[in-house]
Amino acid sequence: MVTAPARRELVRWITERGLSQSRSLKVIGMSGSAFRYQPRQDRNGELRQRIIELAQRHRRYGVGMIYLKLRHQGQLVNYKRVERLYGLEKLQVRQRRRKKLARVERHPLYRPIAANEAWSMDFVFDRVATGRALKCLTSVDDATHEVVDVAIDHSMSGRQLTRVLDRICAERGHPGVIRADNGPEFTGKALMEWADQHGVTIRHIEPGKPNQNAYIESFNGRLRDECLNENWFVSLEQAQRTIEAWRCEYNEERPKKALGGMTPAEYARQMTKRADILTVRL
Repeated sequence: MVTAPARRELVRWITERGLSQSRSLKVIGMSGSAFRYQPRQDRNGELRQRIIELAQRHRRYGVGMIYLKLRHQGQLVNYKRVERLYGLEKLQVRQRRRKKLARVERHPLYRPIAANEAWSMDFVFDRVATGRALKCLTSVDDATHEVVDVAIDHSMSGRQLTRVLDRICAERGHPGVIRADNGPEFTGKALMEWADQHGVTIRHIEPGKPNQNAYIESFNGRLRDECLNENWFVSLEQAQRTIEAWRCEYNEERPKKALGGMTPAEYARQMTKRADILTVRL
């Protein structure tokens, strides 16, 4: 379909070549009033520009929020006009689709009766003085309440996670079950392959249900309150030394009411001794 401006240009081109304007209009099939029409100046130019500026500054604002911002700034504008201009400029916010997670079977949170039967894992975040992020991978033995490890780096991929697990398991042995949330590091291909190779079961909690991983959530609270909030880290190396020293103190010197007033390390030794006695009797 030929637009009106294009038809006007065609009439002018024919007229320049000797045909009268009336004959040219008749040939093109255009009325004289349509040819002579002068479009009005856009009255919404300033408003349109303001809407674009707000949309670029607040990239997740929809038309409703932009309308409220304009009203808050004292511009008495009609919502339908803002909505029309917003749509003409194609400023609609793209919806972020949530990644669909595989449906997981819910397992009750039980207390294991032997060390390495089940570990809980999670990430805790902090920052160094320069502003760079600290990503702490925390691991707790559900039976003994020992802090198996706190691995710290500025970032940690799924492949790095498996290298941390190889280091821990070389000293302690492989767990039967690892309980974790649905973060990308715990649901990625790297950890799944590692678990399959070593006969470890990865048990994911339901999305939005941190109570299903209560052991690690409780420990993370202690780590945050007693260590991260009490120290100001100037570098990654200082954070690693400080947190490792706190981890050793937590295992060896911090008594827990849930363990009858024993430290996690004492409780782990008692559990090992009890298991050895049962083995001898059998």
